Amino acid sequence: MISRCSLLFTALVASLMLGQVAHADGLSDITERGTLRVAVPQDFPPFGSVGPDMQPRGLDIDTAKLIADQLKVKLQLTPVNSTNRIPYLTTGKVDLVISSLGKNAEREQVIDFSSAYAPFYLAVFGPPEAPVANLDDLKGKTISVTRGAIEDIELSKVAPEGLTIKRFEDNNSTIAAYLAGQTDLIASGNVVMVAISEKNPKRIPALKIKLKDSPVYVGINKQQPELLTKVNEIIAAGKKDGSLEKNAQTWLKQPLPADL
Repeated sequence: MISRCSLLFTALVASLMLGQVAHADGLSDITERGTLRVAVPQDFPPFGSVGPDMQPRGLDIDTAKLIADQLKVKLQLTPVNSTNRIPYLTTGKVDLVISSLGKNAEREQVIDFSSAYAPFYLAVFGPPEAPVANLDDLKGKTISVTRGAIEDIELSKVAPEGLTIKRFEDNNSTIAAYLAGQTDLIASGNVVMVAISEKNPKRIPALKIKLKDSPVYVGINKQQPELLTKVNEIIAAGKKDGSLEKNAQTWLKQPLPADL
């Protein structure tokens, strides 16, 4: 007689196998559904924000539109933050994450990454007059950073004793803390600092210490080789025909790096 435990184990294995099949057919699912579901940022300009018309806009939004157009399907955007964007993907709420997503070994164990579609580097920024030139100069300072974001991870690796790191749950709060003078410095990306400079010239953030070059990628679930290949083909075509160059010039105010 088959025990109850054996039946439960068999059901679990079958469920996992069905999940793997669903992942493998990700591209077909999108095509048949007629809709591409993409997780995008809503508080991280110029990658993603809400415009005056209350519609999402930014480099990541335009990248999502490019991919949906090439797949000939409708686009459904889901706003996310740095902590829930990957769980939204792995639980099947979205098909792709296009949310200023950097690559690291820990994330690569959970999801796959496309080719890079835009440049990005992480650094410590502060007022031009702030005497910060190396890690030792961070002692006694306070710095704002978004919890769980890659800049939080990189800063934590090298933070000296005596540096106070204030972590916030979203990018708007991280930026607001710096602009309000609640912290001496801010850790974030170069393009975010450009946006801050345009909005608040009284507290222009200058580069102090570069933490990491971290181009951004499209996040895709594991076991979706067809979808991964198709996204990479679209990105390669976008680099060749100038679509990604246009996005970089529009939103980053800089050309697409030749070695991206």
